[in-house]
Amino acid sequence: MNKRDLQRFRKLLLEQRDQIQGNAKKTLSGDIHVDPDDFPDEMDIASSEVNLQFAGRLREREQGLLAKIDAALKKIDEGEYGECMVCGEQIGVARLRARPVAELCIECKSEQEKLERRTG
Repeated sequence: MNKRDLQRFRKLLLEQRDQIQGNAKKTLSGDIHVDPDDFPDEMDIASSEVNLQFAGRLREREQGLLAKIDAALKKIDEGEYGECMVCGEQIGVARLRARPVAELCIECKSEQEKLERRTG
């Protein structure tokens, strides 16, 4: 992979990280607690709790993605970005454009998914 591609992926990863962190700041600056006195009935309370659980799951997923972004940025710094963790071959640029945090080439990812389907 050439330097221009690496710079492009670094910029893309940094933009994604900034966007996720910005979303997290917006969420945290909002009112994220449930006070039963704020709602007139049990349905409103239940609905609010479901929304809070959903927001929590999104934050967990975003935390995972942030870790993957940081790992990809570290690989760029170490000159290992774009190498498949299983076979060591280069991950295709098209795949990295679609998923810049990809750690497996398309063949190894396909094999992993087949194995996951078989094992449940």
